[in-house]
Amino acid sequence: MCDICERRAVDRRAFLGLAAAAAVATSAGFSATPAGAAGGPTTDLTPAQALAKLKAGNERYVTDAQVCAADLGGQRAHVAGGQAPWASIVSCADSRVPPELLFGGLGLGELFVARNAGNLVDTGVLGTLEYGAAVLGVPLIVVLGHQRCGAVSAACSVVTRNATFPGSIGPMIEPIVPAALAVKDAGGDFVTEATKESARRTAARIVAHSSVIAPLVEAGKVMIVPAYYDLDGGKVAFLA
Repeated sequence: MCDICERRAVDRRAFLGLAAAAAVATSAGFSATPAGAAGGPTTDLTPAQALAKLKAGNERYVTDAQVCAADLGGQRAHVAGGQAPWASIVSCADSRVPPELLFGGLGLGELFVARNAGNLVDTGVLGTLEYGAAVLGVPLIVVLGHQRCGAVSAACSVVTRNATFPGSIGPMIEPIVPAALAVKDAGGDFVTEATKESARRTAARIVAHSSVIAPLVEAGKVMIVPAYYDLDGGKVAFLA
């Protein structure tokens, strides 16, 4: 039976763990009040444990994928009063890349997800990640690129053909262009390599641009990992 079919208990910290999380949030410029409004206790998983849980879930998805009836009503009732997500995922908006499913059929209240074309981090996404890390106590952030990404393909066409795109699409993909330029002559599939490079750069950018997340990473409380999802095989590779 896959995990989504089972009723999950929301992970709880002991009182001292909660107090420590509140102290981190306060030092990062957050009031302790939002933590209470967000549901109180946070996950007790370490960054390494959260990463291992994602890896195990993806392995189930690859080796034993199945369709099952989820007790969504029961899950909804269980988490309605508060959330304790244990991983934040910056994912592409691509309809083939739903994080909850490709990490093993996860249920309500487990992942804190921000999605947009190209899995990019703008002000809104960065603020979302900061809230997840500092207030909700999320210990892991994954920047998830994927095979045949349309946004990355567009950025690659800017590099190879000086292509242009209408409306807000051109400005949207601009942050991907430097990654594409960096791997243009690296060999291998251009779009694949550009996707991986973009995920790596985006992960590094989170630390460089967030005064909230950077100290949590330095203290070992948060881990940021770039990753690449293979549409054909279903495997998520976590990148160095």
